[in-house]
Amino acid sequence: MSRQQNNISNQNNNMQCMNTQPPLFKQICVIGLGLIGASLAQAIKDNGLSERLVAVDRHTPSIDEAIQHGLLDAGSAVLSEVVFGSDLIVIAVPVQAVQTVFIDIKAAMDNGQLATDCILTDVCSTKVNIIDAAKAVFGSLPIGLVPAHPIAGAENSGYHARRATLFVNHSVIICELPTTSNVAITKLRQLWEAVGANVMSMDAEHHDRILAHTSHLPHLLAFNLVEQLASHDDNLDMFRYAAGGFRDFSRIAASDPKMWHDIFLPTKARLLAPLMSMAFTYRPCVSLSSIKIQPP
Repeated sequence: MSRQQNNISNQNNNMQCMNTQPPLFKQICVIGLGLIGASLAQAIKDNGLSERLVAVDRHTPSIDEAIQHGLLDAGSAVLSEVVFGSDLIVIAVPVQAVQTVFIDIKAAMDNGQLATDCILTDVCSTKVNIIDAAKAVFGSLPIGLVPAHPIAGAENSGYHARRATLFVNHSVIICELPTTSNVAITKLRQLWEAVGANVMSMDAEHHDRILAHTSHLPHLLAFNLVEQLASHDDNLDMFRYAAGGFRDFSRIAASDPKMWHDIFLPTKARLLAPLMSMAFTYRPCVSLSSIKIQPP
């Protein structure tokens, strides 16, 4: 067993000994074992929040390792093989894949594998398009749907980057829809609070507008800065002599590009406002009419 696996195992034992409360859920199904999904699964396991924990991921080695580590009771690349009896489903896939997941969930409800009041939540950093995707698939929004967004993460991704403490003292925003049952909202709040998060409510539209400024824009700038410098003729020297400020700013450019591609697409309109504001702010500093800009 590796040192990382041993540390995780010790954390599991310590947390399970401390927890004396009955599990919140009978079976939680996590769809997607990337950084957020796997970290939440580990936190759920460590805190004894579910009698059973299952997962769905197309990356078979992640499923196999999670079962071997004792994190999961079962796992599969196919939702219908493990979802039966789940009372909470956590969707932790890239934004553009969520509608396909909803289709699979609806099929499971239609064939009796899932109760129609099963709690459904996600961890995506955009919320309006998640709600729209649910409407497109279900027609009317399920009473168990509670869109959520943990404001936590790291530049590393994947199952092996998981940390059960990732959400401790971090904010989690939930969107309390008028169509959602109070039971679903309360239980999801309890779940996030049990893994150490600070839970707050926010309207989906307001959430997307705020996060466009505070999260999506910094990532967009970091990705573009690193790409610009990497394409420069002197790129080796630029990266070799980069100071701490550059490393701090560009660190997030190491994040999963597929995930951020899926975030940027539906937020283009909301990103334009802060981008235009930045351009206007710097306009007095640079007169394009008097300075000839050299190509990189």
